[in-house]
Amino acid sequence: MLTMLVTGFEPFGGFLVNPSAEVVRRFANNGKPPDAATAILPVDAAQAPRMITDLLLNHQPDLCLMLGQADGYAALAVERVAINLCDFRIPDNAGIQRVDEPIVEDGPAAYFSNAPVRDVVQAIRAAGVPAHLSLSAGAYLCNMVYYTALHVCATHRLPTRCVFIHLPSLPMQASADHHPCPTMALETMYAGVCAALWAAMPGVRG
Repeated sequence: MLTMLVTGFEPFGGFLVNPSAEVVRRFANNGKPPDAATAILPVDAAQAPRMITDLLLNHQPDLCLMLGQADGYAALAVERVAINLCDFRIPDNAGIQRVDEPIVEDGPAAYFSNAPVRDVVQAIRAAGVPAHLSLSAGAYLCNMVYYTALHVCATHRLPTRCVFIHLPSLPMQASADHHPCPTMALETMYAGVCAALWAAMPGVRG
């Protein structure tokens, strides 16, 4: 049986919500496929890598789809590369700001997603949701978790396909900001993520 792991992040940066966590909750509330597990990760550079590692080793899913928030984006961004670098523009939720530090000492400089990222982008667009292929997941917690997941799969020889998608802000976040940014409705994001799941792992159906 095909299995999936879908993760998001808790709020950070002064926001009270995180669209990635809300999409994960929508999955859980909608009953999700019976062969899917979900988790909301802490925005904590010490805890998040340990948590994604434990989830992957315990579940050994066929697909790990990780979600995060990217302020200023107007579309779902399917990330192609995770880099071995922590260079936080703001502290994490534990108050730690890592600058120019490797995620894994002596680890590869980068990992490419082992999922069909172009197919994922096309599937999201076919569902009527804006999407684009992005080169890198940045250098904050999203990239840290993405790199860790790919590193775990490589070193433990797991067959798991890993892909990371950055989501735009929610309208409620922009309405509370003095400098409004592009937003997307939760229902639209959820539809795009569902389409991404089916494209990233052929044979998976809700």
